[in-house]
Amino acid sequence: MLAAACAPNIKKSSADDSPEQMALRENPVNGDKVSLIGFGCMRWPMIKDSDGKDIIDQEAVNEMVDYAIEHGINYFDTSPVYLQGQSEKAAGIALSRHPREKYFIATKLSNFGDQSPEGSKQMYYNSFKQLQTDYFDYYLLHSIGRGGKEAFNKRYIENGLWEFLQGEKAAGRIRNLGFSFHGSPEEFKFFMEEYDAGRLVWDFVQIEMNYVDWTHADGVRNANADFLYAELEKRGIPIVIMEPLLGGRLAKIPENIATQMKAREPEKSVASWAFRFCGTYPGVLCILSGMTSMDPLMENVQTFSHFQALTEEELEFLEQMATQMMEYPLINCTNCKYCMPCPWGIDIPGIFHHYNKAITEGTYAQSMSQKDYAKLKKQYLVSYNRAIPTVRQADHCISCGECLSHCPQSIEIPGQLRRIARYIEDLKQDLLD
Repeated sequence: MLAAACAPNIKKSSADDSPEQMALRENPVNGDKVSLIGFGCMRWPMIKDSDGKDIIDQEAVNEMVDYAIEHGINYFDTSPVYLQGQSEKAAGIALSRHPREKYFIATKLSNFGDQSPEGSKQMYYNSFKQLQTDYFDYYLLHSIGRGGKEAFNKRYIENGLWEFLQGEKAAGRIRNLGFSFHGSPEEFKFFMEEYDAGRLVWDFVQIEMNYVDWTHADGVRNANADFLYAELEKRGIPIVIMEPLLGGRLAKIPENIATQMKAREPEKSVASWAFRFCGTYPGVLCILSGMTSMDPLMENVQTFSHFQALTEEELEFLEQMATQMMEYPLINCTNCKYCMPCPWGIDIPGIFHHYNKAITEGTYAQSMSQKDYAKLKKQYLVSYNRAIPTVRQADHCISCGECLSHCPQSIEIPGQLRRIARYIEDLKQDLLD
């Protein structure tokens, strides 16, 4: 059940009676008034430069940031590694055109590759330069959890980084220090035990939370969100939400599930259900959305300027939808691109996105006896070749495993690529049962 032990105190009412007032949450630690919807800067719009390289469309970013700030969004989350290292600079250019007090900056110490004191500190200092600021409102140790205590100590304790960051916080260059988490329940318990003992004090924590992962994560390598939320709420630690749409998958859900949602609220998008789910829980300070264009930005402003929490009955309905979602053979990829670049050039997120899209849209050929099998077969193969260049397709994976340690969802990437490659070959040879 969605509304289990940590059920929120739900009131079916708008966050603010003003029709144009962005829903805000007050940070109980420092009184910050944070917009309930935050701008995740991992999916800025991209264009090609004169050399054919993917670069951020700065003009589009500026327009989106202007609209966001004008309509009350004030939390912007980025990282030195987002979009091949381009995200912070683009955010800095766009945000610096506005008064600093108008927005909160959240960025991260993403020292996955170089965990040396020198390399980590250089990444930290460079974030100030890229973001054109002299302090960070919310600073995160990026994606901790995998490997538990041993991995954390290597990245932040043994190299002196934790002590260094405490000094930066004392100096006012970091206002709030927290972490983003991907991992198992046992790994999360370690960080909570350290918090309880006063050895690692967290001002906030960022977790993956949505109505599917609430109770339908595997619960072993990936902790269910209801567990994470309950652990943080009982300690009064403010919570920032990532992946409320599961990398966009909850905005484009299977047709029969979307139909059930639309039957209940025809005027609302299926994505708004996912955002309202997260916002219903009072321990949530901010919900991040990686908006790639003006359309989702405007829709999110509309949702959170007229925010309505879900009722108990609506939460139960979403649990039914989540259960139905689990019946589809989807790959739990959120398109974060942490697995990229693949050393062998495989377009891992592109392949998974194409596969999931076919399942979600009902264009997935399952067997030769299926109605319209020939049409579905041709559609999948043609669209696959158009979406993914031949040299970057699944059958070129050599199972080197380089991607495995980078995936926050613990996807067995080489195995899934082999499965898709076999499926495509079976399609070509008409071998599906």
